[in-house]
Amino acid sequence: MTNDFSSVLNRQQYEAVTNLKGPLLILAGAGSGKTRVITHRISSLISSGIPLSSILAVTFTNKAAREMVARIRSLDQRKKLNDLTVCTFHALGLKILIKFGDLLGFKGNFTIYDQTDKQSLIKELLHELNFESEFTDAWQISALLSAIKTSRKSWNEEIQQYRAIFEEYNTRLKLLNAVDFDDLIVLPVKLFDSFPDSLSYYQNKFQYIMVDEFQDTSSRQYELIKLLAVEHRNICVVGDDDQSIYSWRGASFENITRFERDFPERLEIKLEQNYRSMRNILIAANCLIANNKIRKSKELWTKGGDGEHIQIFFPEDERQEADFIADHIHSLAIKQGIPLNQFGVLVRTNNLMRILEEAFRRENLPYRVSGGLSFYQRKEVKDLIAYLRVLANPDDNTNLLRIINTPRRGIGKKALEFIIETAEKNSCSHFSSIALIAEKDQPAVDKKMRESIGSFYNLIEQYREKFLSGRQMALNLQSLVDSIEYRAFLFQEYQKPATARLKYDYYILGLIESLADYENDPENLEPGLFNYLNLITLANQEDSTEENDQDRINLMTIHASKGLEFEVVFIAAAEKDIIPHIRSQESGEINIEEERRIFYVALTRAMSKLYISAAATRKKHGKLIETEPSPFIAELPEELLRIQEKEVPVTPDQANRYFSDLKKLLAVK
Repeated sequence: MTNDFSSVLNRQQYEAVTNLKGPLLILAGAGSGKTRVITHRISSLISSGIPLSSILAVTFTNKAAREMVARIRSLDQRKKLNDLTVCTFHALGLKILIKFGDLLGFKGNFTIYDQTDKQSLIKELLHELNFESEFTDAWQISALLSAIKTSRKSWNEEIQQYRAIFEEYNTRLKLLNAVDFDDLIVLPVKLFDSFPDSLSYYQNKFQYIMVDEFQDTSSRQYELIKLLAVEHRNICVVGDDDQSIYSWRGASFENITRFERDFPERLEIKLEQNYRSMRNILIAANCLIANNKIRKSKELWTKGGDGEHIQIFFPEDERQEADFIADHIHSLAIKQGIPLNQFGVLVRTNNLMRILEEAFRRENLPYRVSGGLSFYQRKEVKDLIAYLRVLANPDDNTNLLRIINTPRRGIGKKALEFIIETAEKNSCSHFSSIALIAEKDQPAVDKKMRESIGSFYNLIEQYREKFLSGRQMALNLQSLVDSIEYRAFLFQEYQKPATARLKYDYYILGLIESLADYENDPENLEPGLFNYLNLITLANQEDSTEENDQDRINLMTIHASKGLEFEVVFIAAAEKDIIPHIRSQESGEINIEEERRIFYVALTRAMSKLYISAAATRKKHGKLIETEPSPFIAELPEELLRIQEKEVPVTPDQANRYFSDLKKLLAVK
C-alpha cells in the first residue's frame, strides 16, 4: 500500500505519484515541483513493496542524483539505499559496461577518456597519419567525431576526409582498453543489440524506470532507455518541451513525440501550478512561449500574488548596463536584505561576462561564475590523476605520456621516440615497451637512458602493487607524491613560493583528502582505485560547478541557470543577434523557437523581481556597434513592463549640496 501524500501534493502531482504501472508522461512546467513528484513517486514505489533493486531513476547531473537520494531517504527514513539505482545516463552506461563489457572485448580495468585525453589522442593520430587539412584543431575534430559516433551527423563529402581519423581513433581506444563519454551511451546499445541476454538481464533487473529532464535526452539515450523499458513498460518520463535548450549537444525535445508513438497506452499528466514565480512573471513567460508553434500546450499559473512589474532598462552601452545591475544589487541587498546568493545575473554567452565582473569588482560585490575550471581540471590534480590512471591501467598511453617526465626525470625526446618505436615494433603499449627496455640490454639504449626508464618502470610497478591491494590509498598517494618530489617540482615551476605552496596545499593535499574521504565512506561497498577514478571522471564531466555556500552573486549563462531559481534575476544584453543568437536567425524558424525557449528559461528563473536590459551600443571585436532590443521583449505584455528611466549625471555643485545635507541629517540623528 502506498503512502498517502495527498496532503503535501496537489491533485496532478498526487495522480503522477500514485500511478505506478504502465507508461507515464509527466509534462512538468517550470517551478511546478518536478523533483518533489519524482522523489515522492520513488518513495511510493518503495512503500508499495517494489524492491529497491528493481527501481532505476536516471537524470543528467550527479548533483541532481544526490539530491534525489537525499530526499528519498528523508521521506522513507532509511539510512541505506545502496540497492536503489539513481544515477546519470553516463553512470548507467558505465555500470552496464563494467558488468558486460568483456563481451565487447574490454578488460575490467578500462579507462574513461575525458575531453583532454580525447584531444591528446586525436593530436597523436593527426601526427601519425600525417593528416593535412585546412581544419586540424583537435577540439573541432573531437566534436565532429562525437557527432558521428552519436548519429547526430552522417558522413558526407565535406567531412569524408576525417573518416580515417574516426576509424583509427576508435581502433586505438579499443587497443588502449579505453572508452570515451560517447561510448558510455553508444556501447551499451551495441551490447544489447549484439548480446540479447545482457539486455534481458537489465530488463529483468529494472522493472520500474524513471527519467528526469526527458526533453534533454539525445536520440541514443532515448534508444537505451526504450530498450530497457519496452518489455515491462513501467516507465515514467518527466520533462518540459518548453525548456528544451540543448540541441547543440544532441538533445531532442522530439523524444516526447517518439515516446508517445512507442508507448501509445501512456497516461499523460500536466503539472502547471507554479510554486516559484509571482503571477506577472508567469503571465509574461506564458505569452512569450505561446509564440512557439512546435510545443505541447500548457499554461503556468500560481496561487501567489501579482508581484512587481518587470523592469526594462535601455542603457547607452554595456558599461552603463553593468553599473546599473551592480548598483541595483547593492541597493536591494542593503535596503531589502536580500542575500547576494539570491541574485542571478544571466547572459546568453560567456563572452558577455567580463564587463559585469569588472562592475562587481568595482562595487566590491563578491560573485561566482558558473562553469569555472573544475578542481579536477587543474593541471596539478590532472598530473596525479594521470599517475593513478596508469597505475590502474598501464596500457593507457595518453596518461603515461603525460607523467613519464613529470616531474622531470631525464626521459627526454630521444628516449620517448625510442619507447614509441619499440612499442610499434613489438605491437604493444608504451608501458610494455618501457618494460622491454628496462629489462633487456639493447645497444641502442645508453646506460643513462636505461637507468631513467628503469627507475620509472620500477616506480609504477611498486605503487601499482600498493594501490591494487585496495588498502590505504590516500597514504599511498601521499607516499607517491613524496617519492616523485612533486612539491619541489611545483617550486621549480612557479617563481613565487606562495603560489607553489597554494598549489600544493589546495590541489595536491585536496586530492589526497578526496581519496581518503572516498575510501572511508561506508556507502562505498568496493572503494577501489578503479571505481574512484570512474567516479571523479564522471563527476568532472557532468557537474560544471562545485557547490559553494558562500554568499555570492550568481553570474552565469542562461544554459547554466536551468534548474535553478533566484529571488531576483537580471537578464543582461537582451539584444537582437545575441538572443536570438545571430546564428539561429540564419538557420530557420526551428532554431528561433529554441532561442525563445532559452529566453523563457531565463524569465522563469525569477521568483519575485525580474530585470531585463538591452544596451543601445556594444563593443564587438573592438568596434562600437549600434544594437537593437531583442524581439522577444516585444512579445511580453506591455502592461506588465515598466521602463527604467536613465539616471541624469550629477553635477559637482549638486553633489556638494547632497553631501552637505547628508552630514546635517547624520548630525541630527
